[in-house]
Parts: sequence; C-alpha cells; structure tokens
Amino acid sequence: MKARLPGFLLIAFLLAAWEISSATEVIDPVSLPRVSAILASWWSSITSGAIVGAVLPTLWRILAGFTLATLVGVPVGLLMGTIPFVFRLLEPLTEFIRPIPSAAYIPVAILFLGIGDEMKIFVVFLASLFPILLNSFAGVRGIDPVLIDTAHTFGTSRLATLRQIVLPAALPSILTGMRISVGLCLIVAVVAEMISGNSGIGYFILNNQRIFRVPEMFAGIFTLGLLGYLINLAFLHIEHFLLRWRTTAETI
Repeated sequence: MKARLPGFLLIAFLLAAWEISSATEVIDPVSLPRVSAILASWWSSITSGAIVGAVLPTLWRILAGFTLATLVGVPVGLLMGTIPFVFRLLEPLTEFIRPIPSAAYIPVAILFLGIGDEMKIFVVFLASLFPILLNSFAGVRGIDPVLIDTAHTFGTSRLATLRQIVLPAALPSILTGMRISVGLCLIVAVVAEMISGNSGIGYFILNNQRIFRVPEMFAGIFTLGLLGYLINLAFLHIEHFLLRWRTTAETI
C-alpha cells in the first residue's frame, strides 16, 4: 500500500484541483460539476441500488466472455506452440482476425445474436481471446527445448509433457495475456452496452448523459474506473498466488 501512496496522492491532488476549478467556474461547472456533487450523486446511486444494479450485469458479461476466451485460447495457444501443423493451420486465420477491433464485430453480432447478453458475451470473448492465445503460444515458444527433449528421452507422452512441463513453464506468459484481456473485456463490454443495451454500467453512463444528469454520469465513470482498478488488483493477487513458486525458486 505504501508503494501506491504517491499515486493515490496524485489522484487526490487532481480531484482537489477539479473541485476548486469547478467551484470558481474556471471550468464549466455544468459540463464538469464539482467533485463533491459527483460524490454526493455517487453515494445516492449506491444507496438506491442503481450503481450495483448497473455493475452486476457488466461483471457477468465480463466473467462469461473471459472464461470462454480462457478455455479456448489457452489450449489452442499451447497446441499452436507444440504442434507445427496446428500453427500452420491457424496462424493465417488468427493474424487476419486479430487486427480487427472487437467493436467492429458488434453490428454483425447484433444481426446474428440480437441485443441480449449473448451478443455482449460474444464480443467480450472475441476481444479477450487473442491476447490469451498469442501469449500462450509465445510462452510455449519461449521454453528451453532441452526440457522437452529430456522429457521425450525419458519416454514421457506428449500429453504428459504438455501438462507437466509446457503448461507450468508457459504459465507466466499465459497470465500476462489473461491480465491484458481483463482490461479489454471491461472496455468492450461497456462499448457494447452503450451501443445496444438496456442494462450495465455502460448503459447507465450513456443514459444519464442523454437525460443530462451529469453528476450521475460522472458517478458511473468513477465506478468504471474503480471497477477496473479492483479487477486488476484482484488478478494481480491471483497471479502472485499461482506464480509463488517463482519467488521460492529465486530465494534458493
């Protein structure tokens, strides 16, 4: 926590400058209301359940899409890294689809899946798939070939080698891809909710902007920032737990 103190102090300074600038009308207090007014609206939205009711659908869509992307991306990335034929088969398709922004698939997804949760989960899945897949592939390619050759020398099967050597060695890279994907999931989920939706934090922000409830809109944006921070913090703790063996190995 002490290491993050300068960052928190910077945020507090910026919010204080915002408050003073809005109160003295250095900036437009209508477009950028006082931080105190935003915090009051934020607290009111929390106590009324409006914020919680908006966040829960977004979290569900992120969790569903991210889980599907992990279940698909990790095995496919490992196979691409260990079996040359799979790499040659999937690499052109992967490099063709990967550069296309996930938001560009929303209109197509609406045509096939409608405007419900299925569409939003699909675009979240697509956004988070490729960082996980490519980092899983890169993790496998970064493994010392001697480890795999040694396993083959001792007669270890391909599946056992994949499970006991390849996956643990590639895990740091896989977790890096998953961490990148978590941030993308939140972004794409909010965009999808803004384009077509009647629930979620993205819809909450856009709806308050449409009816010109600016403090409530900023309360939603603050919630989005806090949500992203907490998700990333939780993932860092999970990553530290799963890779605790690295710390142990470094101290030996």
